[in-house]
Amino acid sequence: MATTIPPPEPEALPLPKRPQLGDVGGSGGHDFVPTDGSLRAIDQYSPAPSSSAIWVGIAAICMSFAALTSALIVRQGASSDWRHLTLPPILFFSTLVILVSSGTLEVARRHVAAFMTGRASHVESPRRWLYITLGLGLLFVTSQYMAWLQLRSQGLYLATNPNSSFFYLFTAIHALHVLGGLAGLLRVIIKLSHSTLRRSTLDATAYYWHFMGVLWIYLFVLLWMRI
Repeated sequence: MATTIPPPEPEALPLPKRPQLGDVGGSGGHDFVPTDGSLRAIDQYSPAPSSSAIWVGIAAICMSFAALTSALIVRQGASSDWRHLTLPPILFFSTLVILVSSGTLEVARRHVAAFMTGRASHVESPRRWLYITLGLGLLFVTSQYMAWLQLRSQGLYLATNPNSSFFYLFTAIHALHVLGGLAGLLRVIIKLSHSTLRRSTLDATAYYWHFMGVLWIYLFVLLWMRI
């Protein structure tokens, strides 16, 4: 009788190695994974769309403000009722606040990295710096509102003249985007507290916040030169 020899069983493939701190994933970012192999607060083992989405959002915001800038220049050149006004002094304070907030956010990112690599044993330090950044962001929005109150005290409202209209429009739209950044910071704080924060989420929030600071500097110079 003929003997049937069964085919050899395929060798088991080795399980993929979990990335360690500094490994580059498919999204091109780095993972926060402690050196002892345990996940303490930040985990990221699959590519997240946060990094790509934030650049798309920033590009859209840039195009929107570019269009508004063109409208401002055209309206000022073609208008006979353009009345120049003085920028509220509190805007200088606003500029300082948002610049400082970018610095505190970078300090928070370094403290998060130190916590995840074991160089820091407590999460309170990165959380504290994130709360400071959040508070500075709220202070910036508050100072913007106070600038509007100062203009109203001078009798300058949204429909008073084209110049004041553009001022309210630029600052209000920027303030709304800053509120979006504050929501992102609050989301980072919550995820850090519940040990579910991804590196891509932290980086995307930081990129957006820094962009808000750069955008405000641009708007401040634009309004100062045109108003």
